[in-house]
Parts: sequence; C-alpha cells; structure tokens
Amino acid sequence: MTPLDRDAQTLLDMVRVANRPAFESVGAAEARLLYAKGRPIMAPEPMPVAEIRDLTMPGAGGPLPLRLYRPVAGKTLPVLVFFHGGGWVVGSIESHDPVCRALAARTPAVVVSVEYRLAPEHCFPAGLEDAWTATEWVTSHLLKLGADRVAVAGDSSGGNLAAVVALRARDRGLPLAHQVLIYPVTDCDLDSPGYAAHGAGTNLTRAKMEWYWGQYAGGGDPAHPEASPLRAEDLAGVAPALILTAEHDPLCHEAEEYARRLEAAGVAVELHRYEGQIHGFVRFAAMTPDAGRALDEIAAALR
Repeated sequence: MTPLDRDAQTLLDMVRVANRPAFESVGAAEARLLYAKGRPIMAPEPMPVAEIRDLTMPGAGGPLPLRLYRPVAGKTLPVLVFFHGGGWVVGSIESHDPVCRALAARTPAVVVSVEYRLAPEHCFPAGLEDAWTATEWVTSHLLKLGADRVAVAGDSSGGNLAAVVALRARDRGLPLAHQVLIYPVTDCDLDSPGYAAHGAGTNLTRAKMEWYWGQYAGGGDPAHPEASPLRAEDLAGVAPALILTAEHDPLCHEAEEYARRLEAAGVAVELHRYEGQIHGFVRFAAMTPDAGRALDEIAAALR
C-alpha cells in the first residue's frame, strides 16, 4: 500500500481542523448544507463552455431538473448523462457543476447533469428511476440536443446509478456507447476488505456509508441487484466501461471487483487505481492535480 497522497492528507487535515459534525449525526437536511459549504474550497474556477441551459423533463416525482453543458456551438457531439455523487442523500447539479463543465470541455461532449430525487425523502428506487428516465429522455431527443451517441457517468453513488442504468439499458434495448464509473458504490456489504482497510480516518467512513445505505434503502433490500449491481447474476453485454478507483477508499475493493466481473463477462473494461488517493478526489481539483489527470483520462476514454 502506498502512503496517503500529500494533497489528500492536506485536505483531511483541513476537515479535521474545521471539526464539522459527521453527516450521520445531524440528519439529511443539515448534511446537505455542510456538503454544499465545503464545495468552494475544493473546486477549481469554473471552466467556460459555450452554453449552459437548465431544462426540465417529466419524471415520476414531477418535473425532473436537468442541466445541459455544450462546449462548442453548432457541432454534433456525443452526450454524457451524468449522475452526481453524495450517497444518494447529498449533492446536486450545483455541487458537481465544475466536474460537468470540465468533462464537457475536455471530451468534448454535451453533458446532461441529472437532479435526481434524494433519500430519505425518496428512497430506492426513486433516484434510480429518475436516472433511467433521464437517460431514456436524452436518447429520444438526440437530434434536438445536437448529439449522436449516449454514454453515462457518475461518481460514488452516481457511479452506482450509472452502473445500474447500463444494466437496464442492456436489458431494455437502449444503446449506450460507454459507462464511466468513478469510485462507484457497487455493493452493500460493509464488512468487505475495503471497509476493513479504509473504513475509518478518511472522508468516507464505514459509519457514513452505513448511514447512506440506511437512508437510501429505507427499509427495503439493499442487496437487490439494482441497488448493489455487484450482485447482478449476469453482466454480459453491458456498455464498455472505464472504472476509476482511489486506493485509500473503502469502495476501492468493491469497485475493482465489479471491474473484474465485467471483464470476466466479456465486457471491455479499463480500470485505473489512483494510488494514495481518497474517495471524492475528482471533485477536489483545487487541491490535487490527480483530479485533472482523472478528468483527462475520462475525456480520452469517451473520445
């Protein structure tokens, strides 16, 4: 095991000095405020793109907000449907705005970020249904969006949604060009080797993930394959995948196990572990150059 990255250690030291309460101790509403307050410290200056447009589409819970990023005008591009992370409880279109801008500009691609419903107000499968509905909507509006192919992506819990959307797409005949899973949640097992090695002392802990799972499952079965895609019986035939992991992340083991299962099922997979890094580092572009490297890697895979 490599030592913790110096920039990651600096971030963790800042979090300790701030002494903010653990999300699981304050509840969802306060956790969302705390998550939003931390974003400006870690995010880079917003990358300019040609167009940013807020849209809505019909969703199961009412109008579903989307945000479209177009890097250049007048050119047909692929479209990337993006699902933000935050344990299905926190996070938003706003929290991941810098990531979506960067992906749009670096690929280049039209990026559509989805404001899916959050738990515990809307438990599984509400957020997943929004993610799927948004992907269907984008696929059926390619000409109007100035796009020609669809890929899906997400970080953490958003990576979980992207993985399950890719499985649904295979089963329901919706063509996907690619899936990008950034340190994704793939299983509800909190006693896995990842949690044993890295479940305490970093920004994502076993206790926090236990709370996230409790909010998302809401008394349902977190082991359902559409909540824990690592438990899906058959992964053959899904879209090619890029999976990024962080070494000092409790989710590293399950994400890499998912990559191995995809590969065993005959799916084309690129897997890259960022040594010394912690969960969430792709959002910390103001803190670590590894974030920019990861965004470049994602853009190259999508190209």
